[in-house]
Amino acid sequence: MAYLGRNLWRRSRRATPLRLAREMDMTILLPALVLALIGVAMVYSATFSKPEISQLYLKQILWISAGSLGLIFFASFNYQALLERYAYPVYWMILILLAVLLAVGEQISGSQRWIQLGPIGFQPSEFAKVATTLVLAKYLAGRQESIKQWKVVLGAFLLAGLPMILILRQPDLGTALVFIPLIFSMLFVAGVSWKRLTGIAMTGILASPLIWLLLKEYQRQRLRVFLTPSQDSLGAGYNVIQSKIAIGSGQAWGKGWLEGTQGQLRFLPEHHTDFIFSVMAEEWGFLGSLVLVLLFSILLLQALRVARSARDMSGSLTAVGLTMVIFTQVAINLGVATGIMPVTGMTLPFISYGGSSLIAVMCMLGILMSIWSGRKVK
Repeated sequence: MAYLGRNLWRRSRRATPLRLAREMDMTILLPALVLALIGVAMVYSATFSKPEISQLYLKQILWISAGSLGLIFFASFNYQALLERYAYPVYWMILILLAVLLAVGEQISGSQRWIQLGPIGFQPSEFAKVATTLVLAKYLAGRQESIKQWKVVLGAFLLAGLPMILILRQPDLGTALVFIPLIFSMLFVAGVSWKRLTGIAMTGILASPLIWLLLKEYQRQRLRVFLTPSQDSLGAGYNVIQSKIAIGSGQAWGKGWLEGTQGQLRFLPEHHTDFIFSVMAEEWGFLGSLVLVLLFSILLLQALRVARSARDMSGSLTAVGLTMVIFTQVAINLGVATGIMPVTGMTLPFISYGGSSLIAVMCMLGILMSIWSGRKVK
């Protein structure tokens, strides 16, 4: 990692603090900082009445600080150098970590998602999203003349499929699902026709019975109760039922910060991670939820603006891929919390407690800012 930092720094000697501050896209940075602060407030609210986890908000502040350093690190350097020299090495390193994780990773709630480094738990799957986006951008940008050939399309699916399969083995269905819209969106921007992509998608749908066989029993049960949660109201359907109660009880204005009952009285499981939106909706109501959605919308729209203004195809592909990753995470989390999607276990970016997730998203924003500043280079 030190070697990586020294080489990237030499490739961007002009990245002075003044220049970096001047070229940062504040329309991305400001919504992200507001969302991160909201996240600290919600983690505190979700945990303050529980002595065993009441200090998690302090760790969340630490993760924000670490993520900010990652943002500055990647914003300071030329994204083209990052793609050219380090996309494949980082990608293969993440694949190795995902494979090692299946053998020695710490098992929590039936899943092997964390590698324990002393007191810190590291979740490679969060960084696999970034690494896969970078390697796909390099791969597709370098094959523009042959992008319509099947071997190129299949190669892209292979690059996205390897980490996806390893993540499914943990098992972590929610994170694995992120790779599907990621690969389709990047292929479309690279020049693959929507008709071909539609055909691939239909083939995948027809093959879905095979995917059913690969799922764990608890994941199958979640899908069974998706349409009728009441059939297992104390089991697989419990989370969604309690989440809907929390969201509905917030009504228009909410019960007030720290005044929610579903989370405070422990009716709502995973209330500081996967279902933190439900806590927020109960305490801040429809208005607070709407503000949250607007902040995410501003962030994502500005990220797409970065993709449109990129100086080359690799920059556009990277920006589109990172934007789709963040969008998919938000969509899945909100969909699960409101009961319109099966429970998969997906954190809400910036809001949910978690170091790996927060740091990874902040690094994505740093890369987006590097692409934004690169648009001005003549």
